[in-house]
Amino acid sequence: MFKNSNLYILFLFFSYTFLNAQTDERKVTHDFELEIEAEYRYFIDDAKFQGQQDHFPSIAILPEYSLQWNKGYESLNFTGFLRIDKDNERTHWDIRELYYQKAQSKWELSIGLKKVYWGVTESNHLVDIINQTDAVESFDGEDKLGQPMVQFTYTTDNFGSFDFYYLPYHRKRTFAGEKGRLRFPVIIDKDDINYESSAEEWRQDAAFRWSHYFGAFDIGISHFYGNGREPLFTFDNQGNINAFYPVINQTGLDLQVTQNAFLWKFESIYRSSKAQDFFALVVGLEYTFSNIDSNGLDIGLLAEYLYDERDELALNALQNDVFFGTRIAFNDTQDTSILIGGISDLESSSKIFSIEASRRIGNSWKAELEARIFSNIDPNEFILSNFQEDSFLRFSISKFF
Repeated sequence: MFKNSNLYILFLFFSYTFLNAQTDERKVTHDFELEIEAEYRYFIDDAKFQGQQDHFPSIAILPEYSLQWNKGYESLNFTGFLRIDKDNERTHWDIRELYYQKAQSKWELSIGLKKVYWGVTESNHLVDIINQTDAVESFDGEDKLGQPMVQFTYTTDNFGSFDFYYLPYHRKRTFAGEKGRLRFPVIIDKDDINYESSAEEWRQDAAFRWSHYFGAFDIGISHFYGNGREPLFTFDNQGNINAFYPVINQTGLDLQVTQNAFLWKFESIYRSSKAQDFFALVVGLEYTFSNIDSNGLDIGLLAEYLYDERDELALNALQNDVFFGTRIAFNDTQDTSILIGGISDLESSSKIFSIEASRRIGNSWKAELEARIFSNIDPNEFILSNFQEDSFLRFSISKFF
């Protein structure tokens, strides 16, 4: 993942931190959790491309460990991930998080690999730019790779919070292999994707975010400068795909307004680079019927509009679409929840329907169900036309230790 010298330096740093924490064992607290997940994905339709398969059993291991000392003001945090799958590219491991954190009354410092999430909308997370997407793990972009960083947060009494990020290393996105689904006709090896920057993955990137709340308003303004997380695609005369990571400037705005049972949501970005400049936004609302019939049942109704100026260079199919969905939370002891949604293209017949459901079983088990259905995909849709036969069902069961 990194050069050996950098791994060695990181190891020495965390070893030193851990040994210092042990100087007063009485003040040190530990917490370890382990999740083992068995997953099965079944693709309903016959494969579009040669070599693709329909059935994908897999297993994942997710350990978490935290160590706290100095009355909780200092900590060491670790989250790992390992997936073993029939698709060789989906068989992968990652350090999701491994960072040292120190907090004081108004500031907080984190050093290491970490995950940071920005945004408020449901269907697309435009402003979320810090971490690389784990594209082989999930279709919706919710799973992220750990990002090496130094993060400094300063919180004021009246002017909100200021986050500063130094990002010394860029991580490439992995795409499905020959056996895998949700891929292009040409197998994309992440090592074949180049960089605009001569420093390649070692380009030193930076980001900033200001966040605050004013009564019912929660607002965030961010800026990122560095290697983009999405590669740009071009095509030669033979139809081969060429891709590279551009150097980008991205300014983002996320806003959420809480008004009784309504949540009004807005995200927008303006991204500039030598290859393309574009504007994109997501705007929507969520209304929740709470505690229906006094039995704890909550039902939320969601609607969002998605707009994106990008052209054929984009790794994105959400350019003029609407999203409708419902979120059902039973608020029972099993933490049962269901999210049902659909995205419809306003300029073509393309539609994507989704279902996500989860429920705890006993004290240490959890079952999840997911479905993605691609319907009436327009052949002119560059991204989705490759996935039109890739509707799938996913079931997983996890054991927690």
